[in-house]
Amino acid sequence: MSETAYAPARDAVAHDAVAHDAAAGGTPATTPAARTSAARTLGGEVIVGDVGGPAHIHGVHGTTGVTRWKALASGADLRGGWEAVEWACVPPGGVSGEHRHTRTEEIYFILSGTGEIYLDGTAHPIAPGTLLLTGLGTVHGLRNTGDRDLAWLVIEMRSPRFSEALGATAPASAATPTSTTEEPPVPTARLHDLRAERSVSPAGVFTGPLRTLALETVDASGTVELAADGREHMVFVLSGTGWVENGSDTAELHPGTAVTLPQGTRARIGADRGHGLELFHAQVAVASPESAQ
Repeated sequence: MSETAYAPARDAVAHDAVAHDAAAGGTPATTPAARTSAARTLGGEVIVGDVGGPAHIHGVHGTTGVTRWKALASGADLRGGWEAVEWACVPPGGVSGEHRHTRTEEIYFILSGTGEIYLDGTAHPIAPGTLLLTGLGTVHGLRNTGDRDLAWLVIEMRSPRFSEALGATAPASAATPTSTTEEPPVPTARLHDLRAERSVSPAGVFTGPLRTLALETVDASGTVELAADGREHMVFVLSGTGWVENGSDTAELHPGTAVTLPQGTRARIGADRGHGLELFHAQVAVASPESAQ
């Protein structure tokens, strides 16, 4: 979605948040009945949402037709330079109109379907696994040219100058100008096949705190620990089933679930027996309160 089309994200997250007390006894790996699939904030900290129940938005970026859309996390709930984490989907023949970002840097990660992405007027084929990085000033949009829904994950990051204007604490990159200079435009974009590369750095296109974008797996019955200490995390489940817990609460994971860790939180993610997890994982650098002062 564009910078102007994005709805106040705290309302979107709050709508999905459901208080839930963890069931007593057992661990997530041995007590599946203790889990719940309701999207919510775990213990008031870790944000869990999914793509169920999206809004239907007409005429996105000036086009005709309907886009299904849902906010999965909000920059209002995070310390890094996030603007939003979103899911979007258009039907066969659907279009997300061409538009230019002046305040935010944006990624698209194609989840399903096929189509074309337009970058400064040039069309490029896209398919599941395509990762698009769009810097400030790049005109971009997409069209579904296939016979099934085209769905993609969106991460918008505030540019350093925009974060500074908002009083955010996200650290500047080495190439980021100080407040006394103009932020140079980055009218560039880059396409990657994340399934082939497995891990991508946005350096050279993005000027903000987004550090890595990767595909990761958790083997059946395996677990992985995430700690938001100097970096905030967002993982999105691409395949498999499992659970996430933060020491006080637990939620189910299934394809389409997003888990976002604000600074200072921790979570353990586990895969169910016989169902390993494949995850899309984004990491954003966050300054400490001391360095931000």
